[in-house]
Amino acid sequence: MSHAVLIVSNETISKMKTYYHSYLLPKVPQGSVFAAKTEGCSITAYRSGKVLFQGKNASQEVNKWEKDGKGSTATSSVKKGKTTNLPPNFSSLSVIGSDEVGTGDYFGPITVVAAYVAKEQIPLLKELGVRDSKDLNDVKIVEIAKQLVTFLPYSLLILHNEKYNEWQQKGMSQGKMKALLHNKAIHNVLTKIEPSKPDAILIDQFVEQATYYKHIAKDKQIVKENVYFSTKGESVHLAVAAASIMARYAFLREMDKLSKVAGITIPKGAGAQVDIAAAKLIQKQGIDSLSSLTKLHFANTQKALKLAKK
Repeated sequence: MSHAVLIVSNETISKMKTYYHSYLLPKVPQGSVFAAKTEGCSITAYRSGKVLFQGKNASQEVNKWEKDGKGSTATSSVKKGKTTNLPPNFSSLSVIGSDEVGTGDYFGPITVVAAYVAKEQIPLLKELGVRDSKDLNDVKIVEIAKQLVTFLPYSLLILHNEKYNEWQQKGMSQGKMKALLHNKAIHNVLTKIEPSKPDAILIDQFVEQATYYKHIAKDKQIVKENVYFSTKGESVHLAVAAASIMARYAFLREMDKLSKVAGITIPKGAGAQVDIAAAKLIQKQGIDSLSSLTKLHFANTQKALKLAKK
């Protein structure tokens, strides 16, 4: 089992607890602040400042917090994704990059974008300020994305809450949903740029490569040629960074639409403020209103129901 330990501040542990709010476990080990279990990873944060990540997706979760860590230990067994086999000078190649947004948010859809960046466009993207969307505020993301959509070939797929809940209730994991969306978006971009072909395709890794292809095994159009996977894909090629920015832009627009439908400003994430907003909606419109606004299987649903009854 892959595992890693990060040493972080109490402030970061508090941020982590909020981030993993919908995945928190009711029972925690002695001496710990919280324990959570996501798809493929168990996270346990201790009062000492140590946070233990265990499972096949440990590397992906660690990557979200490494910049906040004071140091890390026991990371030798963590898989870092398919980065060692990348072609030489990968960052300067013409690449289709893909990324997704909204998977950890209780409200709102999952948005997936695949975008093609020709090597000649890389200097322009740098000039526009394209980089990891996590380092940009929403105002800047909107500003950059509005420019990117005017000249980059891309495909945006939005998995709305109704369809998400339908798939989830049929037993489909979020990982499989994302794999299907990524494969479709990449295929769409390949079709758009024909007869041109990218030098490579880079997927921001959210699951092991073998599992990804298992998820999409029944798809009619499976893209495999020159496909690479890497955690922290935004730092490997600007195509992934551009896709991330456009996916975030689409997510923000969808959240604005949902806020108008709900009649309240819908918060992002999966923290306590989300529970409060969901409880208000239950009181105003009933529990059924959540099916078109939220990912119902998140723990936030039960917490909101308890709040609504008070």
